[in-house]
Amino acid sequence: MLEIFPAIDLQNGQAVRLYKGNMQNATIYGDPHKFIRYFEEIGARWVHIVDLDGALNGKRENLATIESIRKNTTLKIQLGGGIRNEASIKAYLELGIDRIILGSVAASNPNFAKQMAQKYPIAIGIDARDGLVATNGWVESSKMEAISFAKTFSASSVEAIICTDITRDGALKGVNIDFSVTIGKASGCCVIASGGVASIQDLILLNEAFHEHNIQGGVIIGKAFYENKINLQEAFSSIVDYNHKYKK
Repeated sequence: MLEIFPAIDLQNGQAVRLYKGNMQNATIYGDPHKFIRYFEEIGARWVHIVDLDGALNGKRENLATIESIRKNTTLKIQLGGGIRNEASIKAYLELGIDRIILGSVAASNPNFAKQMAQKYPIAIGIDARDGLVATNGWVESSKMEAISFAKTFSASSVEAIICTDITRDGALKGVNIDFSVTIGKASGCCVIASGGVASIQDLILLNEAFHEHNIQGGVIIGKAFYENKINLQEAFSSIVDYNHKYKK
């Protein structure tokens, strides 16, 4: 079953969404706690949280907000943004975070990321612009191909790879299904697609593609929810209905 991860991006303690990864182009939606409560009410199991300030400078900038969210929700939390050493990983896990996302540090030191995955619940964030990995809050582009990077984690202990097509993030132009499937096939890992989700049909098509290629996966929904393009409750129901029919 396709796991839906409602998303909260944090900037200065507020829930925001970016457009194509531009930190200077953020739309503010307000107190993240009210969204957490709603996600709980409609039956979500997970919430995907990114510390955008931390992603930019490698520090735990929204720690107080994250700690407050953890204390006030039963949802599982998948957290990323500026987590670049074992001390930060341990600190967040001790806080009660369920899964840690390594992005920039995984790109610069894949062996470190794989070692951490042997000890802790780790996901790898592969953020790509035109097929190349971007790091440090998406402001820097490398020469590393996203597909080659994904292959690095084949047969590793990582729990999931979160793949984001930056050119679609926040643009509501549809999720990049081909990219997500390619990452899944290259890595052999559970794949969580991110960026561009605009409709429930996107979710159905992604689910079909993952089934066809025998990929365990999920999808992150951010701006489509905040801009009322997707009714999250209907999205959860549509995936359940689809999988029920598929099993028949």
